[in-house]
Amino acid sequence: MNILIFAGSTRQESYNRKLAKAAAAIAEQQGAQATLLELSDFDIPLYNADLEARGTPADVIRLKQAMHSHSAWIICSPEYNGSYPALLKNAIDWASSPVKGDALWSDGTLPFRNKVVGMASASPGGMGGLRAQSHLAPLLLNLQCWVAPRSHAVAHAADAFDMQNQLQRSHDQQAMQALVEQVLWAARRFQ
Repeated sequence: MNILIFAGSTRQESYNRKLAKAAAAIAEQQGAQATLLELSDFDIPLYNADLEARGTPADVIRLKQAMHSHSAWIICSPEYNGSYPALLKNAIDWASSPVKGDALWSDGTLPFRNKVVGMASASPGGMGGLRAQSHLAPLLLNLQCWVAPRSHAVAHAADAFDMQNQLQRSHDQQAMQALVEQVLWAARRFQ
C-alpha cells in the first residue's frame, strides 16, 4: 500500500513537517510504502485564473500526479488564525482545477476522488491545531475524499518531538499509529 504524507508548511523547523516525518515512519513500520511530499519542492504560484488560462504550471501537474498515484494520504496541517494555511489551500485549489483540453486532468476531482485521507496537526497551543482540521475536513469531503474518522492533534508541540524529530509522548505515538492504521485499513478496502 502506498501512502502520501505531506505537511501544509514549508518552514524548516515546522512541527507539522516533523509530524509528517513521524507519520511516514509509522506507516513504513506498518508495511506501507510512504512518500513524504514536500510542498516546497513544487513551484506553484498563487492560484489565478488568468495565469491558469496561459497554461497550467508543470509543477501543478506533478502535484496532481503525486496525489492521484496514492490511495491513502495523511495531511499534517498547521493552524493559522483558527484554520489551515494559505499554502495548503493554494495547493489544493491548483490540484483540483481542471486542465482544459487534457484527457486525464480535465476532471478536477480526479486527484482527490475516493482518496482515504487522515488529518493530523501540531501546534504550540493546547488544542494542537484542531480548528484547522475542522475547516479542512469539509473541503476534502467536497472534493470527494473519504476523511478518516480518526485524527490527531499534537498539543504543546514544542515539547512533543525528540532530537531525532520523533514523537516522544506515548499518547501522541499511539494516536498517530491508530490514525495511520485506520487510513491504511480503509484504503485497502477501497482499492
